[in-house]
Amino acid sequence: MARPYKTALVTGASSGMGKDIAHRLLKEGFTTYVAARSTDKMADLAEAGAIVLEMDITKDDQITATAARIHAETGGVDVLVNNAGYGQYGPVEDTPIDTARYQFEVNLFGLARLTQLLLPDMREKKQGLIVNISSMGGKIYTPLGAWYHATKHALEGWSDCLRLELKPHGIDVVIVEPGLIDTGFAGAVSSNFSQTEGSAYATLIGALMKSAEGGSLRGSPPSVISDVVLKAIRADRPRTRYAAGSMARPSLFLRWLVSDRMFDRIIMSQFT
Repeated sequence: MARPYKTALVTGASSGMGKDIAHRLLKEGFTTYVAARSTDKMADLAEAGAIVLEMDITKDDQITATAARIHAETGGVDVLVNNAGYGQYGPVEDTPIDTARYQFEVNLFGLARLTQLLLPDMREKKQGLIVNISSMGGKIYTPLGAWYHATKHALEGWSDCLRLELKPHGIDVVIVEPGLIDTGFAGAVSSNFSQTEGSAYATLIGALMKSAEGGSLRGSPPSVISDVVLKAIRADRPRTRYAAGSMARPSLFLRWLVSDRMFDRIIMSQFT
C-alpha cells in the first residue's frame, strides 16, 4: 500500500511539466505548494487551490524562506518534485563560464539546497518522496548541449547517492527521465543559446536550429510525465528511474546497446 502522502511542493510550476504535475496533485487531494519566479503565470494553479510561492531557485534567501514557510504551515512536505530547470545551448568554446555556472545553479545546486532544507522534516516523519526531474539527456549526449547534459548527468549521480543515504530514513528518491516533451523546445533553444555570431561551429548550430524550428523535434504532452510522477507517488516501492516521453526509451536503449563511437556517429548523422 502506498504511503499516506498529503503535502507536496512542485518547483518550476509556472509552465510545462511542473504546471501539469501540480494540477494533477491538486486533483489527487494534495495540499500543493507551487514555486517559480513568475507568480502571475501560476494564477490558474492558485484558482485550483494551490499555494503559490515566489522563488528563484538560484537565490538562497528565497529558497530558505520557502522551506521555512512550508515547515511553519504544514510541518514539511511529503513529496518534493524538483522540476525547475532549463537547457543552455551553444558550443563549449563559445559559452561564457559564468553562463555555464548559472546552468549548474539552476539545474543542480538550487534543487540540492532546497532538498537539504526540506529533509529534516521528512526524516522526522520517517517518510517522504523526492522526485528529481532529470532528462534522457542525463544518460545520452548531443553536440551544443554540453553544459545542459553535464547538469543532468550530475543530477543522476547526485540522486543515486542521495537515495542510498535516505533509504534508512524511509525516504525514497526517484529520477524521472523525460524524452522530448512539448514544452516549447524550439523557443527554449533560441532563447537559451550562447551568442555565436562568427562561430567556428556555425554549420552545427545551423543544423540544430533548423531541426528545432522545423518541427522535427516534436514532443509528447507534459501529461506523460505527470503520469509517471503519480505512479511513483502511489507505489509502495517506486522504481529508481522512470523514462517517458517521445524518444526517451529508444534513445536510452540505443545508448546502452552500442559503443560510444557508434553512438557518436548516430547522433552526428542527425546534424548533417
